[in-house]
Amino acid sequence: MDMTIIGTKWVYRNKLDENGVVTRNKARLVAQGYNQQEGIDYDETYAPVARLESIRILLAYACALDFKLYQMDVKSAFLNGFINEEVYMAQPPGFIDFAKPNYVYRLKKALYGLKQAPKACVCLCARFQEDPKTSHLEAVKRIFRYIKGTTHLGLWYPKGSGIETIVYADSDHAGDYVDRKSTSGVCTFMGCCLTSWFSKKQTALAISTTEAEYVSAGKACQQALWMKQALIDYGVRLDDIPIMCDNKGAIDLSKNPVQHSRTKHIEIRHHFLRDNVQKGNISIEKVSSEDNIADILTKPLKREPFNYLRLGLGMMEQID
Repeated sequence: MDMTIIGTKWVYRNKLDENGVVTRNKARLVAQGYNQQEGIDYDETYAPVARLESIRILLAYACALDFKLYQMDVKSAFLNGFINEEVYMAQPPGFIDFAKPNYVYRLKKALYGLKQAPKACVCLCARFQEDPKTSHLEAVKRIFRYIKGTTHLGLWYPKGSGIETIVYADSDHAGDYVDRKSTSGVCTFMGCCLTSWFSKKQTALAISTTEAEYVSAGKACQQALWMKQALIDYGVRLDDIPIMCDNKGAIDLSKNPVQHSRTKHIEIRHHFLRDNVQKGNISIEKVSSEDNIADILTKPLKREPFNYLRLGLGMMEQID
């Protein structure tokens, strides 16, 4: 039988308490899964974990109704998951059976290092990791300096904040200086609690500000519909969810069922937004550019508007 044998290694780590004193010496056996081949040794590489948005919705709902939440943790939950593929692992260093040195183990459950482990996400900086320049390094350093200087800030979920849902959508235009594509920014609130947000470069080149904003509003529509469905599990049925947009052209386009020369170049899939407006699932409302909270997710801002919008996200200083 021709199967890939996965190597192993030991990873050692000292666990510290809050005073930096070593309290435990920990050893973990890790699979060297880099030689696994897709389609042969594994098929899928995701982990069945809850979306963070779902957790934040639960927290916001609990705050709105003054519920008491209890948290539990399942230690080594990842290692308790069974795997469907046949995976064979070499005997660990230091634990080789000298009577059967050529034998291997067949894994029944997951092990750290396998391709079946969840993949890690990358940020905007990762777009340039194949050929980084000095400017990219300086940008990363600036990000780290900002993170280090704002560790005292956190999302504020006040009690009795309500369950009304509102979504903000915004976009720059041709902001990426490499391929001139636009960046969409969307943030979702339940009451005044921020439950989800993202900043993502658009896949197609927008030839106008209206088109870029229209595409962003379409992304916001997808998030709004997901929120409506998620809240049904809590017995909450929302009518139309407002999507706040600061571009009048995009708002008019979402309400106009007539296809004309200004819109015919926009891909059909983006008119998903207009279809849901007509069905009454969402509504598009005007917000000033200064108060569009999603603007913070689309482009660099000066200090004053940045701090103002960051406060709008609910980022506040933690109180001990």
